[in-house]
Amino acid sequence: MNGKHVAVLMGGFSSERPVSLSSGAACADALEAEGFRVTRVDVARDIASVLAELRPDVAFNALHGPFGEDGTIQGILEYLEIPYTHSGVLASALAMDKAQAKYVAAAAGIPVADALVMDRQGFGPKHPMPPPYVVKPVREGSSFGVVIVKEDQSHPPQVVTSSEWRYGDRIMVERYVAGRELTCGVMGDRALGVTEIIPQGHAFYDYDSKYVKGGSQHVIPAQVSPNIYQKIQTLALKAHQAIGCRGVSRSDFRFDDRISGEGELIWLEINTQPGMTPTSLVPEMAQHAGLGFGEFLTWMVEDASCLR
Repeated sequence: MNGKHVAVLMGGFSSERPVSLSSGAACADALEAEGFRVTRVDVARDIASVLAELRPDVAFNALHGPFGEDGTIQGILEYLEIPYTHSGVLASALAMDKAQAKYVAAAAGIPVADALVMDRQGFGPKHPMPPPYVVKPVREGSSFGVVIVKEDQSHPPQVVTSSEWRYGDRIMVERYVAGRELTCGVMGDRALGVTEIIPQGHAFYDYDSKYVKGGSQHVIPAQVSPNIYQKIQTLALKAHQAIGCRGVSRSDFRFDDRISGEGELIWLEINTQPGMTPTSLVPEMAQHAGLGFGEFLTWMVEDASCLR
């Protein structure tokens, strides 16, 4: 028996609540099987008083989206002096803001796509950049609010300025990078394997591709040249370190191999709270590296700290 008391923080109140509940349940079950004393905590607005009463040895953060991965819950855990998994306050806030994370990555020499950050109401009748481009909310995860504007589209997408839009007013307009979707996890100071994601019946790796069983095919190791494979691992580790991440993170890339020579490799973003569901990428990468799910989560619990 390990004996440590681990509070698994799950659920919450972001649009990614269902994913977090699934991640949290999988992690709680696996940690119990490893001998930890586990309390499942469905996070609500009273989380600070709940944790102050509970006083766990470690908080395992299985939250996704705003509040859970933007530095907010991390700040509460720092204040309560409860060691926690994943990244700290600054890295979490930085990675959650796609535009700021890109500035830091670019300054570290990581290749990124040209982008503009603007207020969604500034979206006029003219394209803000020549299509094809992608519109992304600056502070959302799980592909919520992502709109791909194709080359032949005569005007910008109207949904962005409509009253139905609920992803915040700051948006990023980014040059669309064609090609293959590749991703690489980082665990501490080592890059894990590279996975290619092939969405099944979807235009891109959207919410259903990520979380619905059979929504995407994961190919690990990705079938790319050893040079590109290693380059992706190097860049994923570089992004993890430049942004100041701790524990586990995952960087997403686009690789256009239609371009002559080595092709074009572009870093898209970093995720400081990668999914931990049965269909999730990072647990698969850990498995590929020889770490079972329970063993992988145990490493994360042992790695937990404050002042991350």
